[in-house]
Amino acid sequence: MAQFTLPKNSVVKSGKSVSAETSGAKKIFNVYRWSPDKGENPSLDRFEVDVDACGPMVLDAILYIKDELDSTLAFRRSCREGICGSCAMNIDGTNTLACTKAIDEIEGEVNIYPLPHQDVVRDLVSDLSEFYDHYASVEPWMQAEEPKDPDARERLQSKEERKELDGLYECILCACCSTSCPSYWWNSDRYLGPAALLQAYRWIADSRDEATDARLEQLDDSFKTYRCHTILNCTNTCPKSLNPGEAIAKIKRKIADR
Repeated sequence: MAQFTLPKNSVVKSGKSVSAETSGAKKIFNVYRWSPDKGENPSLDRFEVDVDACGPMVLDAILYIKDELDSTLAFRRSCREGICGSCAMNIDGTNTLACTKAIDEIEGEVNIYPLPHQDVVRDLVSDLSEFYDHYASVEPWMQAEEPKDPDARERLQSKEERKELDGLYECILCACCSTSCPSYWWNSDRYLGPAALLQAYRWIADSRDEATDARLEQLDDSFKTYRCHTILNCTNTCPKSLNPGEAIAKIKRKIADR
């Protein structure tokens, strides 16, 4: 796999240029291309897109490119509603979701890269295996004994307890935050990253979960948690407006309180 690292784009050469054969409004999209089968260096292909012939979002333009200009372009996408996180990529210098990034928000040419500092599978597709391994390592599910009352069918929470989960459960695991974090770039083999730690705190904060001590014990590690230096790139780039930096700070506070 090719390792893609912003801003080390000096290895990216100029690729082909393709124009839309229409009379509508045109906008230039520079798209990162790399195929493991060709044995060539990465390139930036230049596409002239008729923005009147596609939808308003960057993902619509990418779909237009694939459908009308170059069917070999590889990328991920699914729901097109900002829910699944599949179409996360670096657009105009920021990690975000292509389906929620409006074309008219970008002045000039649109530069599209895969998520930074991840192995590239092909074109805009990054290998997120390590990212998901970190997520699995925090055991993101409820850990609790069976209810003492055999007739109990629910684990009830007060409104106040439920409110503690706001800003945590909405994470869609798009990896925009972790792949924008310099600490994750440098230590991704051992640092869990903002997304995994946000999910870890989601269960620590859940009043129904009974494994808080075990979770904090696991996270009390100089690399797993304490590689976070509160740079807050994660918070600034989150397409769901969540605050992983705050969640990590709360984990550190709870570890200290122990």
